[in-house]
Amino acid sequence: MTKNKNFDQRIKHIQASIVSKIAQIDELKGQWSKGAQLSPQILGRLKRSVLITSTGASTRIEGAQLSDEDVERLMRGLNIQKFTNRDKQEVRGYYELLDNVFNSWKKLQFNENIIKHFHQELLKYVEKDKTHRGDYKKQENKVCMVDDTNNPIAVLFDTTPPYLTPKKTQELVEWTQEALKEKKYHPLLIVSNFIVEFLAIHPFQDGNGRLSRILTNLLLLKEGYLYMPYVSHEKLVEDNKPEYYISLRRSQKNIDEKKNDITPWLNFFLAIFLEQSQIAVELLSKERIEKLFTKKQTAVWEYIKKVDSATPGEIAKNTKVAQPTVRQALNKLMRFKKVERIGMGRNTRYKQLYPAP
Repeated sequence: MTKNKNFDQRIKHIQASIVSKIAQIDELKGQWSKGAQLSPQILGRLKRSVLITSTGASTRIEGAQLSDEDVERLMRGLNIQKFTNRDKQEVRGYYELLDNVFNSWKKLQFNENIIKHFHQELLKYVEKDKTHRGDYKKQENKVCMVDDTNNPIAVLFDTTPPYLTPKKTQELVEWTQEALKEKKYHPLLIVSNFIVEFLAIHPFQDGNGRLSRILTNLLLLKEGYLYMPYVSHEKLVEDNKPEYYISLRRSQKNIDEKKNDITPWLNFFLAIFLEQSQIAVELLSKERIEKLFTKKQTAVWEYIKKVDSATPGEIAKNTKVAQPTVRQALNKLMRFKKVERIGMGRNTRYKQLYPAP
């Protein structure tokens, strides 16, 4: 087996809290496997919703500006929409690649070729990146924290130099393949380690963060966590974005040293995945799609159930929820066949759809 001495050192004195998280996740994984009671129709709706939510969240983490509502509108017009700006191009690439992973993960082999292919697919609509799609970086790239307007606000760490990138990436991928096959370590530890090292190498000129989340979905699906398409991993990362950056920075600052400690990343990654697993099992046990709604989205849904019909303005006024958020909630409710739209333009109203699934 390809050696990874740093990994052995990292998990030599693994924290009890990490062991506990893994045990809880695997218990929930078992509950999902035994209790798959949701209908194919509901699972299909969940997957479509997660594609929108995950695409929006993953691209926003990297500084894109499109809301989930924007993403949905964009993808509804895929055949006629002309993608002219980078945000839209990145969204389309991410959506299509994630959809492919969700639908074809059993056939996809995790290796260097698939990583390069994914990178090419991820950026295939982005004109700016056409010269380096699917190729390892030729120039140095620093990892920066960005604000909501995509402006760098802090350098997190320096990445692997370009001349070492092919060798480092090959070694990481081969070790991960063999470690998962050998089963000496728990797969969640191996996947967590792969992601933190992959982002430390930052093998491509651009798109590394988005690609890491695509690969997270693929690896966890292949390890039997089959609820990945039904609860958005990316959204949970976005909701905890400061902690995401901090855990990466603390774990990667001495990534190549023998005493490197990736505990901050392990705790973050496993906490996020534990929450994802809990949401998935709640969906199964109660068969309630509303478990995916935020408090504001739930407020919109509860109000609509009380009235014959309402405009977005009326809903906003009576729920104290901002009108843009109301519109996002209404789009989500329509995807789940909870409400229907009546009329167009200023006369548009929304009402509960009967029978509710």
